[in-house]
Amino acid sequence: MDLKSPVIRSEHIYRAYWLYWRLLGLESQFILNRLLDILITVFVTFWYPIHLILGLFMERTLGAVCKGLPITAACFFASFKFVCFRLKLEEIKTIEVLFKELDQRALSPEERQFFNQNTKREANLIWKSFLVAYGLSNVSAIASVLFGGGHKLLYPAWFPYDVQASELRFWLSVSYQIAGVTLAIIQNLANDSYPPMTFCVVAGHVRLLAMRLSRIGQDRKESNAVIGKQLIESIEEHRKIMKIVDLLRSTMNISQLGQFISSGINISITLVNILFFAENNFAVTYYGVYFLSMILELFPCCYYGTLISVEMSRLTYAIYSSNWMGMDRGYCRTMLIFMQLTLTEVQIKAGGMIGIGMNAFFATVRLAYSFFTLAMSLR
Repeated sequence: MDLKSPVIRSEHIYRAYWLYWRLLGLESQFILNRLLDILITVFVTFWYPIHLILGLFMERTLGAVCKGLPITAACFFASFKFVCFRLKLEEIKTIEVLFKELDQRALSPEERQFFNQNTKREANLIWKSFLVAYGLSNVSAIASVLFGGGHKLLYPAWFPYDVQASELRFWLSVSYQIAGVTLAIIQNLANDSYPPMTFCVVAGHVRLLAMRLSRIGQDRKESNAVIGKQLIESIEEHRKIMKIVDLLRSTMNISQLGQFISSGINISITLVNILFFAENNFAVTYYGVYFLSMILELFPCCYYGTLISVEMSRLTYAIYSSNWMGMDRGYCRTMLIFMQLTLTEVQIKAGGMIGIGMNAFFATVRLAYSFFTLAMSLR
């Protein structure tokens, strides 16, 4: 074994992810964090989208509705997804334990090099991209209020008092909206970074399994008993990967359905806002960054969802590529059964209906374009 090759530690990829949860008052034993969790749950997770929805109903022009709809839909579905993922935290932790067990099977320098230079780097790039995109979106929204002119809230919303009655009330209301949307963005970072990161890690481990399968029996010095043990260990690894896939199906079943609906609405309405309702350069910049954020929010998850299916389909050929010639009948029978298991198409679906893959991404973009043409006809 090459000791210079760094060991695989999938849990390091999730350090930023668990930081998001701690910032939101969860996954910590401190009493103040529990108090923070209660405050965020009441005033951000539940009340923030409600006060935006009520404000949307109070608008009387199409332009005002279109301006408020993207952030209203984004905050509503952010809270919806956050609740879904919060209820599935134990399953998420179980997946991480299974990843640690799979990490221990990557012993060769080739496997470690592939995972660290490809899978780990891409997974880290995913959460960093989300952080940059959402951060820029928040900064541009705040700048549009502070420098855009006028005495306007960050987003159209309802408050149980007259916001414009005094400077103090106005700035307290704006401060609440800034703090609320910042915490909603942290929730969205936890919601949206997890699926593509995890899909990326799963695809990486499937590739490592394929490497090990293709090497079985290639070393002629190994006995038949050792080769048979390697096949059984590979079958056990495949079982763990399929267990992870089943857990992901349960974890993302409802939340990703909300993701597709939210992205379709936001992409189309944001295009309408850029073309017809942006009042100044700050507003154009904000909607442009927001549009790119919506694309980024959806594309990685669909891409790596397709990658899982592609990598899983390669396992059959990897098994066939092993040196099975000359092995006894029991080994060949086990190998054939394993090959039959790997022939099954592996796909994770949102809502039990929409496969999370590139086909779903293009379908969402087409849906967004349909909403866009509808808005154009209404105008």
